[in-house]
Amino acid sequence: MNSSPQPVRRKRRSSEEITDRLIRAAEEEFKRCGYAGATTAAIARRADVTEAQLFRTFASKADLFREAVFRPLNAHFERFNAEHIANAADGGANRDNARLYITELQRFIEEHAQLFRALILTQTYGADDAHGVGAIDSLATYFDRGAAVQSNRVGDDAKVDPRLMVRVSFAAVLANMMFKDWLFPEGLAGDDEIGTAIIEFVLDGINANSGKAGR
Repeated sequence: MNSSPQPVRRKRRSSEEITDRLIRAAEEEFKRCGYAGATTAAIARRADVTEAQLFRTFASKADLFREAVFRPLNAHFERFNAEHIANAADGGANRDNARLYITELQRFIEEHAQLFRALILTQTYGADDAHGVGAIDSLATYFDRGAAVQSNRVGDDAKVDPRLMVRVSFAAVLANMMFKDWLFPEGLAGDDEIGTAIIEFVLDGINANSGKAGR
């Protein structure tokens, strides 16, 4: 009588579980290797699935990149849109709320700097299959809502088009956080001082449209 143990059959994974494993694996590979360096084979191995399963789930490497890398960015902007931009539209557009926004944005960019670098490199040097991977729908929504809030505050008296102001403000925070090591040599200032300087710079720039600094 054959008493050899029968092999344990692995539970079949749902499509949702496969998608989740692929996204988490892809996020790590894209962080580590960038878009060009990451391969679908390596992502599939990390996710413990086959490449065939990967391509049944995502039509291309670019589609997987867009989902894996920008999902946390979209989630952040959607949350911030809901929690802060909506409050500002209801009259909460004051200096304290703006300060909170810039502080959170600095923290988020610092935590996800690798993802932003992957975006920059891919948009600049990426292959044809990477065209359009940088389209972050909720970032565009954030810009639109931020511009609307500024327009409501300043009316027709804006010195700078609110659509430009909200983008320039975001770019100032992004650039200062992404290139902190280049811009601020060791010994010049501590992280808290740098963060405060960025906040005050952006706030005073935004308030140029109000006619009264610090409103």
